[in-house]
Amino acid sequence: MPKTKAPAAPARKRMTAPDRRKVIEDGATDVFGERGYHGASIEEIARRSGVTVPVIYDHFASKRDLYQRLIERHYAELRSIWFEHTAQGAALGDWIATAIGAWFGYIEHHPFAGRMLFRDTTGDPDIEAAHRVMRDRSRDELLPLVVELASPHLDLSEPYAVELAWETMRAVLQGLALWWYDHPDVPRDAIVASAMNSIWVGFERFLAGDVWKA
Repeated sequence: MPKTKAPAAPARKRMTAPDRRKVIEDGATDVFGERGYHGASIEEIARRSGVTVPVIYDHFASKRDLYQRLIERHYAELRSIWFEHTAQGAALGDWIATAIGAWFGYIEHHPFAGRMLFRDTTGDPDIEAAHRVMRDRSRDELLPLVVELASPHLDLSEPYAVELAWETMRAVLQGLALWWYDHPDVPRDAIVASAMNSIWVGFERFLAGDVWKA
């Protein structure tokens, strides 16, 4: 009796170049976040990403290039959260908590991204300069949003008024993100509530014209 031929194994779907880059970037975010820039190795990033070292160099010219790409990507994705919510046209009080929740949801899903963006220093002047450029780009893109949200109560003739409003919000969010990194057992709802108590309660009074004067 002739032997029946075993069915052929299904062909594995080849990963596209953009998908492969994302896998590498996700693995690299974890390694850089855990080890810092100097402690991270391309070999470990390759192992975490499930690829070989040559594959990483097919997509990124160097460890520095990969690191700078991650800084750019995570800033851009966090920045986009605010524009996604303001684009809906709802009143500030109707979307600010949802946006802050989504912002911290991103930090929760990418637990090492916050450390890379807000805490880690590389000691490499070129990387630090590139980091400052990307950080300032995020600020410059978000400042018009601050003006839109705070006007007409924000005195635009006062020097640094817009930047101070932004820096206050930024300091609360980034400070809580770093604290949460060291206290991962705290639920996200508690972090969002703390941010809202610090940002929205004061901001709501400000929008109502209740401004502190020395």
